[in-house]
Parts: sequence; C-alpha cells; structure tokens
Amino acid sequence: MAQHPDGPIVTIAPGDVRGFWRGEPGEREASAAFLGIPFAQAPVGELRFAAPLPPEPWNGVRDAHEYGATAHRTDPGDTLIPEPAIPGDSTLNVNVFTPVPGDTEARLPVMVYIHGGGYTAGSPASPWYDGRAFNRDGVVTVTLSYRLGFDGFGHIPGAPSNRGVRDWLAALEWVRDNIAAFGGDPARVTIAGQSAGGGAVLTLLGMPQAQHLFHSAWAMSAALADVSAERARTLSAKLAHLAGVEPNRDGFASVAEDTLHGLQEKAATADSSNPLAGILVLLQDGLSWGPMVDGDLIGQPTLVSLRAGVGADKPLVLGSNDDEFTMVTDSAKGKLRLIPASLALGRLEVGKETRTAYLAANFAQRRKGTAAVLGRYVTDVVFRSTVVKVAEARAAAASPLAAATWVYRFSWVSPARGWALHCLDVPFWFDCLDAPGVTAIAGDAPPRRLAGAVHGSAVGLIRDGDPGWPAWSDRPGATRMFGGEASRPDVDLEGYASVRALV
Repeated sequence: MAQHPDGPIVTIAPGDVRGFWRGEPGEREASAAFLGIPFAQAPVGELRFAAPLPPEPWNGVRDAHEYGATAHRTDPGDTLIPEPAIPGDSTLNVNVFTPVPGDTEARLPVMVYIHGGGYTAGSPASPWYDGRAFNRDGVVTVTLSYRLGFDGFGHIPGAPSNRGVRDWLAALEWVRDNIAAFGGDPARVTIAGQSAGGGAVLTLLGMPQAQHLFHSAWAMSAALADVSAERARTLSAKLAHLAGVEPNRDGFASVAEDTLHGLQEKAATADSSNPLAGILVLLQDGLSWGPMVDGDLIGQPTLVSLRAGVGADKPLVLGSNDDEFTMVTDSAKGKLRLIPASLALGRLEVGKETRTAYLAANFAQRRKGTAAVLGRYVTDVVFRSTVVKVAEARAAAASPLAAATWVYRFSWVSPARGWALHCLDVPFWFDCLDAPGVTAIAGDAPPRRLAGAVHGSAVGLIRDGDPGWPAWSDRPGATRMFGGEASRPDVDLEGYASVRALV
C-alpha cells in the first residue's frame, strides 16, 4: 500500500485506487473504505443487455470516495432498509471495507454481500451494509451491485440470459483477482445476502460455474426465484406488448430504461378482480423477475441442483425471520377479524388437508387472529419452508464431501413494528444498531447482546467455519433461536416443525 495523506492507495488489475480511513490506522476500530470501484464496464449502449465485460484500465489514481451508480434508480420513500439510488451509467461496481489495505500478506477472510430487493430494487450503498464491524473482527467486506428487473433477468431473444447472475459471477471473479490487494484471502470467501440476496446466495451455491469462487455461504430470508423459461418468455412478450415493440433485443433496446422499469411491474401483475390475485401469483408462481432456469447458466432449479450434490462441500448457514410478511396482512386485521382462518386460507387456494395440518401446527399464531395466520402462511411459503427444503436437499445429496448445514430463526419481536418482520435481522447481522434508519424498524433500544450474538455467529462461519451451534446436518431439526438476550446459544431441536405441512 502507498501511504498518502489523502487516504490509502492500493494497486489492482485496472489501476490504482484511493480510499479513505475511518478512525486512525492501527486502531482496533479503524477501517478503510474503497467505494464505487467498477468490476465491469457500464451496461449502456451496446452493452446494455450484454454479458458484463471487464472494466477498462485507467491511468493515475482513481478516487474511491463515493458510492458508485446504482441500478436502483428511484427513491421509493420509506423502506425497511435505507437503500439510496445513485444516478449514473457505471452501475456495476463494488465497495470494499478493510482494516489492512495493501497488506497482501494479511490474508484475512472475506465476506461478499449481495443486497436484496426482490431482484427489482435495492442498493449496495446502504449505510447498513458498511463493513466496519466485520473489519473490526478481522473480516474484509465487499458489497456489490447488479442489474435489476427486466434489464438483469428478463428473457430477451438475441441477448445472454440471466445478466444479473452473470454480474454476480463477474463481481466474484473481481474479488478473486483483486481482493489480496485489500488484505483479503481469495481462497476464503463467504458469500452472504438477504431476501433476494439470500436467494442469490442459494442460486450461486447450486451453480457448478460458481463453485470455485467462494468457500462458504450464509443465506438470510432467502427468496428463490427459479423462474421457468416458459414464464420468462411469457412475461417478456407481455412487456414488449405494453412497450409497443418487438420482443427481441433491438425492440427492447429502443425503449428507455425508465420506461421499461415502469412497465415491468404491470407486466407481472395478474389480470384479475380478485384482491388476493397478487398474493396468489407470488404463492403459486413465485417472483416474476429473478434468476431463470435457462438450461444454460442455470441448468435446473436450485433445490434439484442442491439435491444432486452441487455445492455440498460448502458450509451453509440459512434461516428466516418468524413473521417476514405479517406486517402486510396486519394492516387488514380489522377486515379479517371475523373471517375464520381456515376460510381465509381457502381463498388462497390452500387444500383442506393442508389447511387442517397447518392450522394445528400453528395454534399459537392462530390465537393472534386471521391476519396473523395469513401473514405467517405467506412467510412460510415464500421464506421459512425454503429453509427446510434446502437443508433436506443437502442432506439427501449424501455427498462424501458434504459440509455442514446450520439453521436459525430470528424471532425477536420489534417493539416498533410488533413482529419479527422482514429485514429486521439485517442491522443485527451487520452489528450496526446505530446506523440511520434502524430505530424505525427496531425501536429506540434494540438489544445489543442480540446483535453481538447474530454478528458473532456470522464471524464464526466466515473466520472459523462454524457459527457456534449444532448443525442441522448432524441433528435434523436443530435450530438456533435468535430471540433475546441469552448469552448462550438457545437451540430448538424442532425449530421449523410449524412449516412441515408445507414442505
């Protein structure tokens, strides 16, 4: 590293980059940030729907003091995680946080974080994703951007499929080639993410082409997409019709990015007068935009791939929050108050036998009312059942190289929101309870010991290969419960029993 009064300078493949210190170098809390470093060329013009290309080299020293442009283009207002939209063309960039910039002998473990947002939104520039707490604990941290929505995942004849997935791979290749300059070890990379980012982690875990780029994984509230090729083609044709263009690369390229973004939600909306139509589409068909099973880059659905043993040698931690979706249905609890839970589940086309078994297993939730039951049901279908399916798929692989699978639940109830809701665990995982926006979701005094436990478990996996509780792969059902101030691990030996009717 070149010492410079304006900040640390490191040399990577395309050229020199200058970051900045937070705190005094050498102190335990000190951390250097390098923001907005391109890992690929700007996906505009001829490259808009192309596979990512390596960045052009530059001369001199490139300042890395500001977050780069984001594919997330508009400010949606009050969101659970503050994720700013930053204008610009060069949207394929990484942010690196390190305690030892330029120390190529340090070989610290690396954590690469993939943001969520339903594959259509989200930003790596969130203050929650700052890696300073991981740096404090000896982990180099990288956050990455990727193309979103139709630009990243839509089916386009004449263009490579799964462009957003290719962006993840390109960013991980950048980490492999350059992270040693920031003090990281390219042989000890853990990928992590939440929501769509958690889905990205599982998608990569099940991809043969990605196996050499990381060694362990942590998936929070993973939202798998696995969009079928047929559905992707149907959505693409519908979007082209709405835009008034031919459903091919030239046609879509003739439409402004913001126009397509505005139409992609309409293309994915169910044509129905049923007020539950949108939820039904989510429950029955899954997310509209996201990784597609294209028979090429993604040859088969993720669970099938995991069951076949892909990624079996990678240690995995995964889990979910108890009531990811209940905040949505809770707003309708007045209207649902007099409607029996069984009848409401019937409106969601849940079969009678499944309804009976599910309600019996969720008696405590049923006592909270029909809105709470519906919220938990959607949570279970979209998030919590995935945890069990993935853990069991890895167990079924019976690979001689099998690594452990650990499972958790985040059950601490926010005093500000009344539930263990979606995204609530993120500031605990990053140990950033003082970051902007945390009090809005977690209240004025979120428990710091809980943050220490969640974050410490993450560091345990990344640094030592073990988050610190019994593995599901050794004892099926074993679940770490993150729900209070307990200093010792609280393990429920049947932590996901309430979702069994859906698996």
